[in-house]
Amino acid sequence: MTCKVRVHLAALLLLLLGQAGIAAAAAAADDCNDPAFATVLRPTPALPGASARQAVWLDARRLRWPGAAGEPGSRFVLLHAAEGGLQPRLGQPLPQGADTVPLQPATDATPPALAQRYRHVPAGLELVLGRSLAPRLPGLLPRLLRGQLLLARLDGRDRVQGFTPIQHAGALDALYAAAAEPQPLGVQPTRAGTRFGLWAPTARQVALCLYPDGHSPASRQLAMQRDARSGRWSATLPADLSGRSYRYQVDVFVPGVGLVRNRVTDPYAVSLNTDSQRSLVADLAAPTLKPPGWDRHAAPATVQHHTDLAIYELHVRDFSISDDSVPEAYRGKYAAFTQADSRGMRRLAALARAGLTDVHLLPVFDFASVPEAGCRTPAVPDAPPDSPQQQAAVMALAAQDCFNWGYDPLHYGAPEGSYATDAEDGTRRIIEFRQMVQALHRIGLRVGMDLVYNHTHAAGQQASAVLDRIVPGYYQRLDAAGAVERSTCCDNTATEHRMMARLMIDTVLRWAGAYRIDSFRFDLMGHQPRDVMLALQRRLRAATGRDIALIGEGWNFGEVANGARFVQASQLALNGSGIATFSDRARDALRGRGGLHEQGWLNGLVYDRHPQAPAERGRADLLHATDLVRVGMAGSLRRFRMTGADGRTLPLERVPYGDQPAGYVAEPGEVVNYVENHDNATLFDDNAGKLPPATSREDRARVQMLGAAVVALSQGIAYFHAGQDILRSKSMDANSFDSGDWFNRLDWSYQDNHFGSGLPPERDNGAQWPALRPLLADAAIKPGPAEIAWSRDAFRDLLRIRASSRLFRLPTAQAIVQRLHFHNTGPDQEPTVIVGQLDGRGLPDAGFDEIVYLVNADKQAHQLDLAALRGCGFRLHPVQAAPDAADRRPAAQARYDPASGRFSVPPRSVVVWVR
Repeated sequence: MTCKVRVHLAALLLLLLGQAGIAAAAAAADDCNDPAFATVLRPTPALPGASARQAVWLDARRLRWPGAAGEPGSRFVLLHAAEGGLQPRLGQPLPQGADTVPLQPATDATPPALAQRYRHVPAGLELVLGRSLAPRLPGLLPRLLRGQLLLARLDGRDRVQGFTPIQHAGALDALYAAAAEPQPLGVQPTRAGTRFGLWAPTARQVALCLYPDGHSPASRQLAMQRDARSGRWSATLPADLSGRSYRYQVDVFVPGVGLVRNRVTDPYAVSLNTDSQRSLVADLAAPTLKPPGWDRHAAPATVQHHTDLAIYELHVRDFSISDDSVPEAYRGKYAAFTQADSRGMRRLAALARAGLTDVHLLPVFDFASVPEAGCRTPAVPDAPPDSPQQQAAVMALAAQDCFNWGYDPLHYGAPEGSYATDAEDGTRRIIEFRQMVQALHRIGLRVGMDLVYNHTHAAGQQASAVLDRIVPGYYQRLDAAGAVERSTCCDNTATEHRMMARLMIDTVLRWAGAYRIDSFRFDLMGHQPRDVMLALQRRLRAATGRDIALIGEGWNFGEVANGARFVQASQLALNGSGIATFSDRARDALRGRGGLHEQGWLNGLVYDRHPQAPAERGRADLLHATDLVRVGMAGSLRRFRMTGADGRTLPLERVPYGDQPAGYVAEPGEVVNYVENHDNATLFDDNAGKLPPATSREDRARVQMLGAAVVALSQGIAYFHAGQDILRSKSMDANSFDSGDWFNRLDWSYQDNHFGSGLPPERDNGAQWPALRPLLADAAIKPGPAEIAWSRDAFRDLLRIRASSRLFRLPTAQAIVQRLHFHNTGPDQEPTVIVGQLDGRGLPDAGFDEIVYLVNADKQAHQLDLAALRGCGFRLHPVQAAPDAADRRPAAQARYDPASGRFSVPPRSVVVWVR
């Protein structure tokens, strides 16, 4: 988005009238109804000659200037201008009108806690405010931080030898956070009055703009009062203002812009009007905002341990936008989930009966990327399956259409308005969100949310930058030059700063308490401090009395990689925490990494080579992939021991996964197993490129279900992508976040998986078009209704098998070490078959004394002689032996000979034996 800061006449007057004109010009611009989201009251020119590395406040008294050094005769000062306008020139005297505060080089070592906290800041000169200033510090520092502030080095004649802006988050935390954290923020309407609170410690002044509704002119403007200890601004009006709208006017110095009046919504907003222009005054405990029975209803008690979780990841719009069994006004909305007789809800109810425990919703907090009023649906032409016409039509309207995944937060604690039947009425999204949760609970499914605290949609002076326009430079993570880090794709947040951490914790508590959310997934969780996630976990338990599962992406990359700024909430750092991360170990081994035809264990590595595979792979590659699949099935536990391909029996933490340990968790509840989710190509599309062209439709469906079977039978948390069970295709789109309804469709009538819906959007897939065209045009790849229906039912059987025994959901590492054993291992194994044995003796809820499962990825049947399993009296699992079992191969072709311990397993099948 482009910055649309409008410079008012007032800004020009300031330059002409000088200081005397400031108050008058500010008063003239003080208008709650001004359509501009920001007004520059006094521009501050750019700062040519400033140091490339900015100084950083470490705490309330100490600063570090990376790369700087003291020279004989030089001295250091803070330059301050309350209204901005400072523009030092190298080699020139200090600018007129600048206040100066002397600094002196630190004579003591950096305190260990500060040194650790700011280990990412390069070495340089450390400076402290002189002790002679100590009596003035309580009033001096807040004044300095509310205007333009620079650090300068002067020579003996007070000429500027160097200068730099200062990153002030450390000072703000040190000065204000302890006092601010207990203070209420946001809006609290009661019968006695309505209280407003906003944390804006660097603001010059803040006003509350009150509106009758989401579109009428302001009815009142009220100056808010600042608390010097906390930096919080507050106002109280003597009435319950529920139903009114509001926003804030924040006068604040913005580095690189000047003194600005920002008109901004509340970061703690509970709801908003259309397109988030105004916040709503609402009490979430009010009876009028609760659907009937809300206070009495409870989530289904289907989860005793986190390892019981079987999760279905679902996008609200995908769920119903193509479902003509849903009333048109409800399609793509929260309200679609209230339609118990729709095809989609009947499907979810069937999955719940089979053993699914949770639906995880892709972002449903308030996000920026979908117009809530007037979004458009493109007309997609009827074109060949490999045509570029479909994507051209979709992408022509991508910025105005009604679809996006929603990973671009505006307000973390408010429901997204595009999913409400009336986006203008901020109460509708609250009520309808709760109705959705209640409806899912009613059919036996708990509800999880995908949360995105690692970045915001925008920063700086962009219209959709909420946080950074209230406290510039605090909520976003900055690099050495003061630019916002963007390693997560967007403007990164700094959850290592205390009030950003508080915003995260407070809003998660709101979702858990006011909306009854049962579990949470954190996008790019590795960009957040481990300590903050642990604090959130503790607060959730204390506030709700529930053990709410926290799962997330623990990837290690970007400016925080390898603990560069703090101990991350990443894969290798959460052992023993009870917080789970997604495991890429088995996922990559199953699917294959890299290019379009680079195969994995699931889709033909070595044993069924694709003619266009990039390089000849050998048995050693297949053996290692098989070991990694076993690692995943053992819950990626560090101390589980397994005989590997080289014949050594080692703990899984000594099995290599690149430069990391393959086994990396302490307990099974700390790992999420998956083979497909919303990111990247679907498994069906991945297999379209990796399975040899001659692979039949039936076998393509079987390979898909083998991927689901590995997840279902693995120790840990099971995670499935919506539509994985019905061969979902996105027509080879590897990144469908903004690809519209066309490339993200789900068909609950089970007639079409939408493979061959045209070439995927050129933006992310264009380089692959020449290779994708022949695949999309190949009618033999696209499944028919028979294959889709078979997959639907086979997936449900897998859930039933997982739910049938505690042995597939063991809650502790000790239990897994004691009860799980792999056969057919070592250098002489048949690497296309995985054999796991589970001992259920003495275990409540085991259901069986013993279970043996065999997963055969090969297109050939195999016989394995397992002497250790002679004379055991195994029978086929009741689900697979039942006359209505979806997959008839196990009953028809699988065999067990107790005399020899020989198991016969059909091609591309999973067989479960019990006794």
